Amino acid sequence: MSMILFAYVVRVKDGLPLSASTDFEYSRELQECKKHLKIVSKMLGQFPGRGTVKSNQLHIHFTTSQGIAYMTICCSYYPTTMAFCFLEELGMEFVSSFEIAQIHVVSRPYAFLEFDSVIQKIKWHYNYSNRPSLKISVTNIQRELKVTPPQQVNVDDIVVTNGTLNGHLHLYSGSAPSYRLEPVSVVGILSVILNIMCGALNLIRGIHLIEHNFQDGDEGKGAVVAFLAAFVTCVFQCYLYLFYMSARTIKAPGALVLIFICNSYLFGLRNVWQILFHLGVACLSTYQILSRKLTERPHDSGV
Repeated sequence: MSMILFAYVVRVKDGLPLSASTDFEYSRELQECKKHLKIVSKMLGQFPGRGTVKSNQLHIHFTTSQGIAYMTICCSYYPTTMAFCFLEELGMEFVSSFEIAQIHVVSRPYAFLEFDSVIQKIKWHYNYSNRPSLKISVTNIQRELKVTPPQQVNVDDIVVTNGTLNGHLHLYSGSAPSYRLEPVSVVGILSVILNIMCGALNLIRGIHLIEHNFQDGDEGKGAVVAFLAAFVTCVFQCYLYLFYMSARTIKAPGALVLIFICNSYLFGLRNVWQILFHLGVACLSTYQILSRKLTERPHDSGV
């Protein structure tokens, strides 16, 4: 059973969410705890560096550093020391992945949502590994917590009335990250069409080799694999552009490299112009994938 259930990275000065774990847990208590976490994220300037919000079965722990807060929801029986070790490691990874100056100027929510892949990796180590490979000293965290224990916040003190906290703080609504990709562009649609064309050409050539040249030995088999791998990668590029997928900034360049490898192998079966066409489409698709950013999904206002 998971003990660390949810992780959240937020900018302290305005409560702007920067990243979060894309989890799919829907228990009522967890969803309610996420609401409390969002409220607390809007009032982090009122708290010291570390704090804990306790409820019956779930606890919220948070720590702040360099104007960024790292928050998590854990089971109540999960050791506090380990929870803050998790947050410290999360913070180390976040600031090493992104420039602080960039973090403090972004304006759209979840601008660093691709960090979710790192969150999931760290969560897995703390939840399922018998001995997490801690990058920080548990002893140091224990000593720090004894000297400056986290401020305790009673969940009953978080009063929400008509969307405000204590009558003056705006509540960021929603129990989970709400985001979507920007609308597709004309060039983006063109890249998808060209990618489908390249994928179809790869599939046709691959099937043709299977029908006529598969008996020619390992060389023919390698070409079949290269054509079919290029076909699958073209389809994958179309999917990456049209739909959100975590770690897309890693997967898109990876797909581009695979297409380069496949076409290099097929040099004898394609002329230079054909290879340049396939590589050009792959580069265009990769650029469009990386250029299509996430935007905040508008919330239903209700009428």
